[in-house]
Amino acid sequence: MAVPKKRTGHSAQGHRRSNWKATKPETTKCPNCGETVLTHTVCTACGTYKGQPVSLKDRVEEVAVEEKKPAKKSTKKAVEEVKAEETTEEVVEEKKEETSEE
Repeated sequence: MAVPKKRTGHSAQGHRRSNWKATKPETTKCPNCGETVLTHTVCTACGTYKGQPVSLKDRVEEVAVEEKKPAKKSTKKAVEEVKAEETTEEVVEEKKEETSEE
């Protein structure tokens, strides 16, 4: 493994790192809502890019308001609960039969 023969001085280290600096990202204003957005990216507020709707952010909210369907999960839970009750009743009956036979 390579090991430096001498330690690098503060001045040499500073010269090497002189161009190593952070840059401020370029931003623009969204033409649709006017919010500050990084260039070449979709607006996080309204979901548009160059004035065209790209994201489903607005559409999802509109569809959710228009269509409210009953949850199917609740019916499944009710069926599962009924099945669970039936199985527990069957187990209890089997245990009663076993104890009565003995």
